[in-house]
Amino acid sequence: MRYKLLGKSGLRVSELCLGTMTFGEDWGWGASKEESRKIFDCFAEAGGNFIDTSVNYTNGTSETFLGEFTRFEREHFVIATKYTLTRSDQTDPNQGGNHRKNMRQSVLRSLKRLQTEYIDLLYLHAWDFFTPVEEVLRGLDDLVRQGLVNYLAISDTPAWIVAEANARAELRGWARFVGLQVPYSLRQRSVERAELPMAKHWDMAVMPFGLVGGGALTGKYSLDDGTPRRFEGELQEPVALLVKEIQAVANEAGRPASQTAINWVRQQQDRAQIIPILGARTLAQIQDNLACLEWQLTPEQHQRLSEASKITLDFPLAWLVGAREYIYGKTFDQIDPHNERRFPVI
Repeated sequence: MRYKLLGKSGLRVSELCLGTMTFGEDWGWGASKEESRKIFDCFAEAGGNFIDTSVNYTNGTSETFLGEFTRFEREHFVIATKYTLTRSDQTDPNQGGNHRKNMRQSVLRSLKRLQTEYIDLLYLHAWDFFTPVEEVLRGLDDLVRQGLVNYLAISDTPAWIVAEANARAELRGWARFVGLQVPYSLRQRSVERAELPMAKHWDMAVMPFGLVGGGALTGKYSLDDGTPRRFEGELQEPVALLVKEIQAVANEAGRPASQTAINWVRQQQDRAQIIPILGARTLAQIQDNLACLEWQLTPEQHQRLSEASKITLDFPLAWLVGAREYIYGKTFDQIDPHNERRFPVI
């Protein structure tokens, strides 16, 4: 495992992050405490120090397990947790949302479960479209100044809101977002239109989840078996064709389709600073996923997968690239809409 600076910060994190939404069986699926411990130990032994959880994952069990697993070496790990969401059966209207009350209550709850005095990275989990940006920023900055939180990140929020938030934070001298969490995979590339360019512009690390498309990209589902997907219905023909190309590349490399899909995301460093989040319910799954570090796609293989899953950038990026001669003149060779900023690797 190698280490990277987390966005525009001096914090060193492993090049892969362990997602722990599977820690606990409270939601009817997931890993037992014993299996969760094996997954955690495997990740740590591979050099991983970056752990992702949330105040609401498995009704708090995920944080509770992590608190026990890291109790005697807390300083070594970079623990990220989130606030915003609540249980579907919750009747208290202030138990969810981005507002200061839920923010503070959630952080105190996370600190207790994690058995720690501080959170390394606190995410706003999802934008609620109610709380003013200023309230969110000032509340988060207060947590940083109080020493309860070290760094801030944001998840599942439109690019224009994140950009506004960071601009306001820098103008006022408040703590800004250094990380962004989004779904990103060969099956889901829509974040390339706005979220990834925005993150690169603001020097934000991007932590993608859903790397294997809910299992679809591994060949777990076929086109004609009628197996329902967890989120999006049955596997459709365009995805089935993509899965065939992934499998073809995997066969060439002599590696599983899961690692092939993960490495495509991992090697998208020209888009932004990418730190993929690995999720697993068994020790075998995390071992298989970590093996992606042992190899890389060739440029030709990476390009084949990109072509098989390509999307249109749409306006304004596609228009600006198409109009480059009118902007720069005919002698200008190429415009990279994502620019060429590079990120340090330790």
